[in-house]
Amino acid sequence: MKPAIVESDGHLPAGQSLKRALDTRQLGLNLRTVYEGSVDTQPITDTHVELLLRLRQKERELRRAI
Repeated sequence: MKPAIVESDGHLPAGQSLKRALDTRQLGLNLRTVYEGSVDTQPITDTHVELLLRLRQKERELRRAI
């Protein structure tokens, strides 16, 4: 599963400097590179599949309750 790319509206949060925003962006790009080169290539374990299925079931139950 590929992570989604989140677009920014181009505005900095109040009080955040341009340098900090650029540092944060660079950190995000570096983390994405590491993720895509290691974690993203690994298969999903049975334990994680089970957790995802349980989560989906819980979401369905919550939707039915509304």
